[in-house]
Amino acid sequence: MMNVMTIDPTFAFVRVHHVQLAIPVGGEDQARAFLGETLGMTELTKPAVLAALGGCWFRGGGLEVHLGVETPFAPALKAHPGILVADLGGLAARLELSDCAVTWDDEFPGHDRFYAADPFGNRLEFLEAA
Repeated sequence: MMNVMTIDPTFAFVRVHHVQLAIPVGGEDQARAFLGETLGMTELTKPAVLAALGGCWFRGGGLEVHLGVETPFAPALKAHPGILVADLGGLAARLELSDCAVTWDDEFPGHDRFYAADPFGNRLEFLEAA
């Protein structure tokens, strides 16, 4: 059993700065097509020291997604970001028009939600308050 400290914290969590997902070597163009074109996010310029490592970063609607090259690559099939969305049905339609499968799930109380995968198989959860 873990000991829990009862000290008043001097820090406070503000918000998540970004979510990092792994992509395979050479996956940047597919990532740009999915996050940039399909999801409408804006690509950010990575700092030079990090750009040398590959990958790419995107921002949209207060959400920042960093894609990092991982070798060997394995998609995150269970771990995932849970992204709140306005007009969940509109997003689902946009993904389906881009041949991205959407799997609806009604087991999260008070929310509508679905799962989808990025081009590399990473699991993504999108939800909206019901």
